[in-house]
Amino acid sequence: NFNTLMLKKINLKNKTALVTGAGKGLGKACAIALAEAGAKVIILSRTKSDLIKVNKIIKKTKGSSQLFVCDVTNLEDLKKVLTKINRLDILVNNAGNNRPQHFTKVSQENMKYLTNLNMKAAFNVAQLCSQKMVKAKNRKKIGGSIIHMSSQLGRVGCEGRNVYNMNKFGIEGLARGMACELAPYNIRVNTICPTFVETPMVKKFFKNKKFKNKMLKNIPLGRVAKESDVATAVAFLAADSSEMITGTSLLVDGGWTAQ
Repeated sequence: NFNTLMLKKINLKNKTALVTGAGKGLGKACAIALAEAGAKVIILSRTKSDLIKVNKIIKKTKGSSQLFVCDVTNLEDLKKVLTKINRLDILVNNAGNNRPQHFTKVSQENMKYLTNLNMKAAFNVAQLCSQKMVKAKNRKKIGGSIIHMSSQLGRVGCEGRNVYNMNKFGIEGLARGMACELAPYNIRVNTICPTFVETPMVKKFFKNKKFKNKMLKNIPLGRVAKESDVATAVAFLAADSSEMITGTSLLVDGGWTAQ
């Protein structure tokens, strides 16, 4: 049958997506991209002023948005927000941070802070959202998608980033376990692994010119990623365009891990 359409579009009309850490950087970009694809987007961040700015941008798109001020490391806060959400089809589990230090100098405070945010909070968000998603009566028919924001450092090591490495390798494992367990509900679980991206966090790290040059040499394409590169990959994994993809990683890394 030559009339069969072969190209699946990124269309999120009638879908509701939750994005954590949506006030700036990758979370902001992902929220806007999902709204552009037609989703109703729920945006979470600790900073209300950031969310209001993102909300204004989303109002100009095909989608709509709802904002909640929430610290994802606070389980009670998270639970309160989730009770206010009736329906959920897509989760972008994005909130995270890094505090680079040489392994021998990593402080207990930084190790706990990063692990609480990058792993424990990510686990709690994923679990609470999964519980909500599996309850939908037509879930098996309509499917669902959970996307964890991982990193190329969830695949390979890098100096000064041992705790972040540990956290992101953990997220890779979590995603695979979840993919197996949630498959009977037709909920897919994947990770996005970006290289360094032009975000406020990376711009801060790249003020160190020696570090910036060294990192760029590790990227065969010779450039950092744009926020839109990552957001487009997230939208693809969120949509039915990727309905046979689960338990894997989409590397948006310019070839870093190919070496």
